[in-house]
Amino acid sequence: MKEIARQGANVLISARRKDKLDALAQSIDPMKVRVLELDLTLIDEHDQKVKEAIEIMGHIDIMLHNGGISQRSLVKDTPLEVDRRVMEIDYFGTVSLTKALLPHFIQRKSGQFAVVTSLMGVFSSPMRSGYCGAKHALHGFFDALRAEHYEDNIGVTIICPGFIRTDISIKALTGDGKAQGTMDSATNKGISAQQCAKKMAKAIAKRKAEVYIGKKEILAIYLKRYFPALLRRIVRKAAVT
Repeated sequence: MKEIARQGANVLISARRKDKLDALAQSIDPMKVRVLELDLTLIDEHDQKVKEAIEIMGHIDIMLHNGGISQRSLVKDTPLEVDRRVMEIDYFGTVSLTKALLPHFIQRKSGQFAVVTSLMGVFSSPMRSGYCGAKHALHGFFDALRAEHYEDNIGVTIICPGFIRTDISIKALTGDGKAQGTMDSATNKGISAQQCAKKMAKAIAKRKAEVYIGKKEILAIYLKRYFPALLRRIVRKAAVT
């Protein structure tokens, strides 16, 4: 959001913690960054929240979906409740907000959904079954939406980060539903959030259909496409936490 606001856009930021949103808005530019408290899991509130967003901003050009949670546990050690929790936040919350805003875009014959999924939405890794499932589902949904609303001038940019130095692995759910509490080695060695944000903003501005962000892990995209058996062997032996 800092990068997009820096480029001159008027921004509305949303999350559960209004105190943190207010602090972020003040640190950027309170004249350009507005705040709307929102919980992805409270789906019944999403239609009203979108109405409030439009009232605040006048109209919306781009919706950037960046909310989500990850997961670190073996399939056999992961109760269905944990899978459901990940899907409710990463998939259903995102889809619900999208459907709430879609009529606004259709009416204006203009709009763009930018969706932060993951490289795990293209190929999968051990210890992330629920997370991979949710991210793969987002690709399926937004590829369909893009095709259905091409004539309405509604774009979809799917953003697939690899290892980014954030607290995603620290907050990832384990089999007992609690946060992992530790940083994955690969995540710690990833690119900075600032580098990722610049690449995201560039892809959104160019209305790219899909963009991959990271280091050498991006090569797995092409291995999946051309040498899938090799990728399967690599993934089996890779350090994943």
